[in-house]
Amino acid sequence: MVKAIIAIVAGLVAWIAVVALAGVIMRSSWPAYARVVDAMTFTLPMMLARLSIGALATLAAGWVTAAIARRPMLVRLMPGLLLLAAFIPQHIALWNVFPLWYHLTFLLSLVPLTYLGGRA
Repeated sequence: MVKAIIAIVAGLVAWIAVVALAGVIMRSSWPAYARVVDAMTFTLPMMLARLSIGALATLAAGWVTAAIARRPMLVRLMPGLLLLAAFIPQHIALWNVFPLWYHLTFLLSLVPLTYLGGRA
């Protein structure tokens, strides 16, 4: 049980680390992105970049979790399920800021990408 909790926490920490690092890189290397990040008035390429970062982070979370806890499957999926539970309220609050496809792509990819990351 302790190993499972450590694996889940490590997966979530990996997700946060990837997102934070990518955010710093995007802000420092993409001036147009840095100008609009606070207002969240992203262009299509910016939204695609953000979704790509989320996907990479979710794959990393799955990989880290599975590397620590090989079984059971539910433990390996927990980071994706917890991220989904955490982000649904945030996306509801931002519903009018982003297009529907953006919300659905992000939210519906969390659990499957966690699974795929855990299989790598």
